[in-house]
Amino acid sequence: MIKYTNQFLLRMEEMIGESNYTLRYEKGQFKSGYCLLREQNIIIVNKFYSTEGKINALLEILKGIQLDTAKFSEKSKALYEELLTPAQG
Repeated sequence: MIKYTNQFLLRMEEMIGESNYTLRYEKGQFKSGYCLLREQNIIIVNKFYSTEGKINALLEILKGIQLDTAKFSEKSKALYEELLTPAQG
């Protein structure tokens, strides 16, 4: 379940940090609120976004990329699977 809190954002940041991608918050004129540099494995999110905006941007990015889960902790693996599993109605 997605919670729009700073704690949930920190969990997402830790999970991405354990992967093959680097997450950065910077200012920029990103129309979508983020920029994804696939060849360099860098995710850049607008630093002026609210916590909810940052979480939504990261969720959108995670739908379009494949993270290397080999170095994930059990906690990060569980979160990654939870985020990628479609909600059951």
